[in-house]
Amino acid sequence: MEQKLYSLAEDEKYGNDFKNFSTALTEAIDTAASAYHKDGQVSGLSSGFKDLDKVLGGLQPSDLLIIAGRPSMGKTAFATNIAFHIANAFNIGDNDTKEKQSQGAVVGFFSLEMSSSQLATRIISEQTSVSSDKIRKGQISNIEYDRLIDVARKLQDIPLFIDETGGISIGQLIARARKLKRQNNLGILIIDYLQLLTSSNRRYNENRVQELSEITQSLKALAKELNIPIIALSQLSRQVENRDDKKPQLSDLRESGSIEQDADVVMFLYREEYYLEKKQPREGTEEYIQWQESMEQVHQKAEVLIGKNRHGPTPVIEMYFDGNVTRFSDYTSDDKLPERFE
Repeated sequence: MEQKLYSLAEDEKYGNDFKNFSTALTEAIDTAASAYHKDGQVSGLSSGFKDLDKVLGGLQPSDLLIIAGRPSMGKTAFATNIAFHIANAFNIGDNDTKEKQSQGAVVGFFSLEMSSSQLATRIISEQTSVSSDKIRKGQISNIEYDRLIDVARKLQDIPLFIDETGGISIGQLIARARKLKRQNNLGILIIDYLQLLTSSNRRYNENRVQELSEITQSLKALAKELNIPIIALSQLSRQVENRDDKKPQLSDLRESGSIEQDADVVMFLYREEYYLEKKQPREGTEEYIQWQESMEQVHQKAEVLIGKNRHGPTPVIEMYFDGNVTRFSDYTSDDKLPERFE
């Protein structure tokens, strides 16, 4: 009896953290079998982007993924596109037949900068191809308005939960994520963005590097605990703007090397069009003609640079980006972006 009490006390004190290799091996084989039986499909959650899924095998449980970029590269748009695709793809089979098949997952989205209504507007804009600027200003036709209402009705039940609380601590985020997992079976968490989180430890308040280290370590631990992928958006340092080559590198991650260390995947968003637009020469000159040709080559094109991939290669993935409706799309040989709404 005394020995049992001692064992119980030790488990409570230190946690029963060790797994024997047999258990770990079984889990590894189960994961491999799941991927094998999907017959070429991704083993994790599909991001909605084919080329990205090919590289990552989908968004994998327990992974911490970072989406980083300078302002106006489309970080929030990219994350929102992924969030919508996963939530919209969520499908539970007929309970009578006990066929529970999930194509997507329940999505938790911590929007620390934008309001939930702003995020919803972006999703509606992306799905209807009606500019979010026009929606915000009310400059839409009757047909466009009817389309907005129709799409809103179709999307109102998707499992996308948005927390718009600003200035929350990593401790508060963890508590809310655990609650969402417990109550709604959370399948993926997205945070926009990393640098707006604060530490739960007051001693780090004056040391931003240590504070961010605690935050990234906690997010990685949370991904493992809840067995879900966590996507965190991150800013990049201004030193990118001082280089001729504006393509970001791992060393550009702002305020902490711990982001690179703790993340399983680091993705950088880059749009040459954004920088080239700022270099417009005077009209009527030879330089202007050359500039126009260059602009045509990069128009609506974006790159996802895989800076780190713990599980595989680190290629550059080409995509399309339509800023008017905040939509990323798979790269195709077509000259225009595919329509979303018929």
